[in-house]
Amino acid sequence: MNPLCIRCKGRGWCGQQCEILSRFIDKSPKIKMHFSGSSPPEIFVGRVGYPNVYSGILAPTDKGDTGIMSSPEAWFENNLSIEQILEHRAQLVYGRNIGNIRSKERFKSVMQEIAMASKSVSTEFFLKKKPVQNFSADKIFSIMPSPALVKKVNLEENPKIEKKVDYLVNDSDALAADALQELNKSGILTSHLQKLLSAGLLGKKIQRKMVPTRWAITAVDDVLGKALLKKIRYYPEICEIRLFHHYYNGNHFEILLLPDKFAFEVIEVAMPGNVWGGYGKIYYSQDYERFFGRKTYAKEVVGAYYTDRLGVAEYLDKIKRQASVLILHEEREEYYAPLGVGILRESVRQAMKNSFETFNSVDEALSVMGKRLQAPIEVYKKKSWILNNYGKQRRLDDWF
Repeated sequence: MNPLCIRCKGRGWCGQQCEILSRFIDKSPKIKMHFSGSSPPEIFVGRVGYPNVYSGILAPTDKGDTGIMSSPEAWFENNLSIEQILEHRAQLVYGRNIGNIRSKERFKSVMQEIAMASKSVSTEFFLKKKPVQNFSADKIFSIMPSPALVKKVNLEENPKIEKKVDYLVNDSDALAADALQELNKSGILTSHLQKLLSAGLLGKKIQRKMVPTRWAITAVDDVLGKALLKKIRYYPEICEIRLFHHYYNGNHFEILLLPDKFAFEVIEVAMPGNVWGGYGKIYYSQDYERFFGRKTYAKEVVGAYYTDRLGVAEYLDKIKRQASVLILHEEREEYYAPLGVGILRESVRQAMKNSFETFNSVDEALSVMGKRLQAPIEVYKKKSWILNNYGKQRRLDDWF
């Protein structure tokens, strides 16, 4: 797989047939200007041209339970391969319109009803043009296939909506952050929370507006993570060095917890041949925060930083402890198509559920990590802020 594939998106930069696009063409349905299908449910709000953006609904041409086509939680639970996920995504059509993030047109209303749904919703589409057999991809969200402008969209059945979702969507006085935390405690999937925020369904009524999906995904991870960290910073420190690890679809995680006040760091590595990497070269991205948190956006690891932090924060809150946390994340050659940060979130959550290894020293832990990692452990040791500061006396101004 040529590492330029995902940037090219089938435009023929390499002079050869696009391997990823060919998978979509093979699996994509033959679509008429008018069709009905069950939305998984899934919506998408773009960010180009903000505040006037493309937004719309994703659905296949088939009816039934299509939830697995858009749920990273379901992909992970069913251990789907990249190939299987691409096949599911290829069957979807992204029916969209362009409009202002505060618009009140009927199309937005239908989109919001679908965003509230907890089960697949039968939907009727009238298209202006046939879908383009193409896709757009991003490190944050799942691959978006087959865009098409729509004339009209109708719901063919009443969406099934969880009572808690219905209650908080209709609570126009609750802050969006408070609503997200309450819904999360009620067991609403993280991916569902992101759809609600993206559709402009949470927060005080006067402040509600559609949020680009890319931003909504990171915002939900950040809000939920920060809420947990407010409690975690008051917990006692763990009393041993713990090491967790997990692998899924080319993404390998090593998660090291050290007895200390809370701090957090992610070093993300794109290995040669990986969709984000290059020929024979390893790319490193790194972001971290001290005890009192970050004041700026994680510009290198970007949205995956907040996704990873949420998974670890959930674990620390569960055991009622705090720790300094180092995550080493390798995106390996077999990760040839981006699937969004949803699978990373589930990978970290699973890693924290797995049995952990304990060590008497950091060097012992790093030695074990080095045997499972592909990039040199010495490079990680040299780059890591946490490893280079662990066990050293800190001055008060180090925290500010």
